[in-house]
Amino acid sequence: MDFSFLHTMIRVNNLEESLTFYRDLLGMNVIKNTEYPDGKFTLVFLGYGEDKNTPMIELTYNWDTHSYDLGNAFGHIALGVSDIYATCNTLKEKGVKITREPGQMKFGGSVIAFIEDPNGYKIELIQKKSDV
Repeated sequence: MDFSFLHTMIRVNNLEESLTFYRDLLGMNVIKNTEYPDGKFTLVFLGYGEDKNTPMIELTYNWDTHSYDLGNAFGHIALGVSDIYATCNTLKEKGVKITREPGQMKFGGSVIAFIEDPNGYKIELIQKKSDV
């Protein structure tokens, strides 16, 4: 078997608000944006690479649906950052909701923080380990 990670799909309430968050605040690139008028939905794929060979988040915007129940099965998306404290300060200044301030994981381990996207999805920020 030969697998590769392609994308994670999340449904969003407001496409422009979500694009502002993922593209403008988190620095992701829009890799593909396709509208399906007959199905009344739009798919936008974002990632940190330049093409479809990079792991992506798929934002699914259903034109007639503006609210979803997030449920309790989905956990979070995780992103590595080089300076978690500066990143959280910058995001907070731009209005991003910080749901867990940066600090070491309970019981030791990595330095983490949690933020929330405009739809309520949790995103874990993890301090990247120094290469030194």
